[in-house]
Amino acid sequence: MKKQNEVLEAEKIIRGVKDSKGERKMTGAEFLKELDKQEVKYVRLWFTDILGQLKGMDMTRREMEGVLERGQGFDGSSIEGFVRIEESDLVARPDLSTFRVIPWPVGGVKVGMLFCDVYNPDGSPHEGDPRYILRRTLDKIKKLGYTYYCGPEIEYFYLKSAKEPQVLDREGYFSYGTIDIGTHLRKKTATALEAMGIPVECTHHEVAPSQHEIDLRYQDALTMADQAMIYRLVVKELAAQEGVYATFMPKPIFGENGSGMHCHQSLFKGKANLFFDAKDKYHLSEFAKQYIAGILTHIREITLILCQWVNSYKRLVVGYEAPVYISWGRRNRSSLVRVPMYQPGKENATRVELRCPDPACNPYLAFAVMLAAGMKGVEGKYPIPEPVEEDIYEMDEKELKRHKIGSLPSSLPEAIELAEKSPLVRGVLGDHLFTNLIANKKMEWDRYRMHVSQYEIDTFLPVL
Repeated sequence: MKKQNEVLEAEKIIRGVKDSKGERKMTGAEFLKELDKQEVKYVRLWFTDILGQLKGMDMTRREMEGVLERGQGFDGSSIEGFVRIEESDLVARPDLSTFRVIPWPVGGVKVGMLFCDVYNPDGSPHEGDPRYILRRTLDKIKKLGYTYYCGPEIEYFYLKSAKEPQVLDREGYFSYGTIDIGTHLRKKTATALEAMGIPVECTHHEVAPSQHEIDLRYQDALTMADQAMIYRLVVKELAAQEGVYATFMPKPIFGENGSGMHCHQSLFKGKANLFFDAKDKYHLSEFAKQYIAGILTHIREITLILCQWVNSYKRLVVGYEAPVYISWGRRNRSSLVRVPMYQPGKENATRVELRCPDPACNPYLAFAVMLAAGMKGVEGKYPIPEPVEEDIYEMDEKELKRHKIGSLPSSLPEAIELAEKSPLVRGVLGDHLFTNLIANKKMEWDRYRMHVSQYEIDTFLPVL
């Protein structure tokens, strides 16, 4: 009888009634029925290019049955870093667990959305698909029974237009204006995210003028990467509806703080938080300490993935709250890695916060390399340095050397060079995506270094 029950449970999983965790999973037939029930006329099929830019196509309701059976073909040669022109055919297959209805009409009709996994025509996963890269990285720890959770704090600016960075307010950290357009848009965005089944923990004004943050409740890494992509789209679309431009550019305004994406992360085995140890003076397990050591050891080589744009390095400078120095601490917000203080009864909230990623990164790749770096520390039993609780920004070179505190790459070419030499980065991304990303970033730097900036005109033209 027991064997028969196991077979029945297996059949339920195959049919899609349950997923491998025993949770309810929508079947294709149920999905089509749900489209009709909610009167959804179009479904957006989404995936990302290697830079984390959202790509996709709108399918009519009548075409969706065929899409579920065969996937949707597209020309991969037009997508950054996917394939060459002579091998352009790719297939997008929807992940039904990601289905949501966009909570505002588009062209007067209801529109749904699905994230897709990208496959080659022979049915194998495509090596240029960032979602596949993250899934492959997660599969390695899944075999150990681990689940990786992420909770990013994603900052952004509301500006008057995309032409120049004119702010909408002159407010600061936690300012609360009940009638200004930024507060209104932030609340509207949080409401839309909640309506899409994306839990929001809190929202607030950030330090810089017209800078805002909406914090999402932590999720498993793949779910959170999808939600980060939706977050960026919803912020931008709702702003555009009000004639406002929202940007996740890391440093859009000279002299003001840039935008970051502080990433809280933890690993669980079942319901047990692997980072917690009640007997340790920091309440951190050896696993957590080794994980932190892995992040600190490999952070310079993975910075290109976390901060991938030439503009990212305008944010990573001393004096604007962005982390620059490689250290960890508990109360210290000038540290690269911060461990929030333990609260009794909140063992499962034990986590580490990596503070250097920016909101314009590719979240699939960012989560993958962070996890890989941390797990490298666990596998190699890396020793963790002593925490630094002093304000590192106030230290001189002598003190930095005494504490053995290094620094992040200071420019895009330095980050490229470090990543290009990294077996860890190549191993996570795979040869295909690694090669294409490095080539893309080198081209970006070439275009930037040939540009004559306004600074050069103002500074040198009058005197040279």
